[in-house]
Order: sequence, then C-alpha cells, then structure tokens
Amino acid sequence: MDIAPAPLARRFGALFVDWISCLLIAGAFATPTEEPWLAPGLFVVVYALFLGFFAQTLGMRLFRIRCVSINTGAALGVPRALLRAIVMLPLITALIMDKNQRGLHDRISGSIVQTA
Repeated sequence: MDIAPAPLARRFGALFVDWISCLLIAGAFATPTEEPWLAPGLFVVVYALFLGFFAQTLGMRLFRIRCVSINTGAALGVPRALLRAIVMLPLITALIMDKNQRGLHDRISGSIVQTA
C-alpha cells in the first residue's frame, strides 16, 4: 500500500464534527424522538455526496484529512461513497480495523482516509 492512513484521532474528530452537524441540522427540522432516522439519513447523504465528489466532509476538511480510492487516490464517486456511509452507519464497522488501520467500511468500498 502506497498511501499512509491518517491518524485515528483526526479521523474520529472529523467523524464527531460531521455527526454533530448532522444532529444540529436534523434538529432544526424535527425532534429526534419523532424522526429518529433523520440525522443518520442526513449523515449517509452528506457522506455519499461530499466524499463522492470532493473526497472530504466538513469535519474532514477541518481535521485536514480526506477519503480517497486506495487504487487511484481520487475521490470515490457517489456509489462507492454511499456504500461506505451505509456500512459505516452502525459505527462498529469503523472499529474493525486491519493492520493498515482501514476499517471494514474502507475495505468494502476500496477507500482509505489519508492526511490531506
């Protein structure tokens, strides 16, 4: 593997920022008890679009990391980014890492999170 993974602290910090921003946006439109899937749904859409086109979410930009294809180093494209987001949603998949610090969601989508 030619691309080194980003440090875990940066990755979890970016995930925290992204999740809080999705909670705040979803909370502006509905109460979490009435629409409990609004924030996770927004999270999936944001990840699919931003990683698919730009290789970064807001949190990733703040923490200077990006998610790219392990083969090309380019943005994933929306279908692979959508797959990555859906597999990552239970969060446990992000904790199942290989020796290269790639979570299960990264291995399934063929991505890696690197320092920008």
